Amino acid sequence: MPKIFDRIDKIKPAYDVAYKIVLFLCKLLLVVDILITTMAVTGRYVSFIPDPSWSEEVVLTCMVYMAVLSAALAIRKNTHIRMTAFDRFIPKRLLLVSDIISDFAVLALAVIMIVVGWKYAMQIGSKGSYVSMPSVSRFWMYFPVPVAGVAMLIFEIEILYNHIKSIFVKEGAI
Repeated sequence: MPKIFDRIDKIKPAYDVAYKIVLFLCKLLLVVDILITTMAVTGRYVSFIPDPSWSEEVVLTCMVYMAVLSAALAIRKNTHIRMTAFDRFIPKRLLLVSDIISDFAVLALAVIMIVVGWKYAMQIGSKGSYVSMPSVSRFWMYFPVPVAGVAMLIFEIEILYNHIKSIFVKEGAI
């Protein structure tokens, strides 16, 4: 059985690349958020610096992207909010089973985010526009949900694989 895990482990670099891409996007969005907010706030007090009307909506949209994408990142590093108070009192096998059950629940959530998020982005989002930018579709406001769903799906598959692998392969055996 461990040979199959050796083969599957070879795609780990793809997960690393996906993680780095999502992390880079979050960092880029944070920089854009800071620059636009700085310009908008400074523009209110310094007359020669513009205070664009679109700044608030763009900053909020960037924050939505960062929030959902960073939640997907937390899945891979197992740093998301979770109940661990009783983990040390539960037998290891039972804890592993509960982790696998929660993995399937997160996988289901990821699929729902992709399907429903895409539906909302295409239907509701494409019908409206930003108030301060009438030429920009509200699609971009709803689009972070399916994007984060895809990232969650990718990272959760890796977590689920690692949990299943731990059943068959003892630490240090490979």
